[in-house]
Amino acid sequence: MGKENKVIAAIDIGTTKIVSIVGRKNEKNKLDILGFSKAESRGVKRGTVLNIEDTVNAIKKTVDDVKQQTGIPVSEVFVGIAGQHVKSIRNRGYINRDSYDEEITRDDIHALVDDMFKIPIDVGEEIIHVLPQSFIVDNEHDIKNPVGMNGKRLEANFNIVIGQVSSARNIEKCVSRVGLRVRDLILEPLASAEAVLTDDEKEAGVALIDIGGGTTDLAVYYDGIIRHTAVIPFGGNVVTEDIKQGCSILMRQAELLKIQFGSALGDIAPDDKVVTIPGISGREPKEISFKNLAYIIQSRMEEIIDAASFEIENSGFYDQLSAGIVLTGGGALLTHLSQLVKFRTGLDVRVGSPNEHLAGDPDDEINHPMYSTAVGLILKAYEHIEVEGKEIMAQDEEPAEVSDTRPASEKKQARIKSTLIDQLKHGISKIFEEDDIKM
Repeated sequence: MGKENKVIAAIDIGTTKIVSIVGRKNEKNKLDILGFSKAESRGVKRGTVLNIEDTVNAIKKTVDDVKQQTGIPVSEVFVGIAGQHVKSIRNRGYINRDSYDEEITRDDIHALVDDMFKIPIDVGEEIIHVLPQSFIVDNEHDIKNPVGMNGKRLEANFNIVIGQVSSARNIEKCVSRVGLRVRDLILEPLASAEAVLTDDEKEAGVALIDIGGGTTDLAVYYDGIIRHTAVIPFGGNVVTEDIKQGCSILMRQAELLKIQFGSALGDIAPDDKVVTIPGISGREPKEISFKNLAYIIQSRMEEIIDAASFEIENSGFYDQLSAGIVLTGGGALLTHLSQLVKFRTGLDVRVGSPNEHLAGDPDDEINHPMYSTAVGLILKAYEHIEVEGKEIMAQDEEPAEVSDTRPASEKKQARIKSTLIDQLKHGISKIFEEDDIKM
């Protein structure tokens, strides 16, 4: 089956919703969404699975709906991972090669990446992604792809994404209980960025802010390379909670208020407008001012924006974001949020939807900021499969380790083990060569 005909399935496990989606690229390299389903998420808090049974039930509902829509049997899926436990660090690695005359190969890059998987991290954590930033060959800096170049010393700067082992295992457990296998875990900010950012924005410099229910995900790009990722441990749900507490109403009433009448700018909210909320169990109804509601929302959104700005500053690329900020996620549609973000950061702002890569009608339900992560998971899955295919071709007759279908963590350990064995064999052969010379 050709790459353009391959059907990909993905699951976005969020705090407020769980989305299962199936898609396939057409001959124009656009994504046809064959089916998708959304269910309320009850077992997830701030991106972390806290109730296995509730999460499994929600996943099963969406998977069954998609199977009924498409009639396509699904056995493996790509799954998004985020949550307050996810963090990123920067590191630099290097290898010294045997000769100046030999070209740098993919195996050399794999050796560098494998070394990054061996860096010390805290107990209970694992490395999810190792993302190369730039390479250095001898004294030549800022090289994007060193394959084919000649050099003795190969160095690379990496952005390393780390998460908790238990959180990743709980996600895999929930999916496996539905009868599916996790092909790979994909960091959700990377998926969202793939769905809504253009190549021009990534080159010019852009920060993606994905405001979800439980977390706010951040990805910073510059010169076409991912430079920084972060997960901020609060999102739209804390805004709803503030409205609930501030107005003394029910959670569902607070959510409806936020969506229908909320604004992120208190100063421009009308003074003379109020909304009446029915009282609880026959009590007197409450009148809530539009302006008071807007100030409650603005206060919390400023906190989220400032946390995102802090992470952008940590990336070191705040002053180089020519394309500014792209907002996505369900929280991005809050009225006047773009103006508030522009005022707080001084950067240009737009709201991003996944329409850039979708085939079909742009008015489809899937073309909505809240589905950016789900669509991006499909796109990242194609990228993952394409990279695997290139590596298999490059290895020619050698065993294709990248086609291994075990969980991501097991594949990483296997690659490290394979590298160590190769080094041991190489050392033993050199010993025998030296003995022959002496004889």
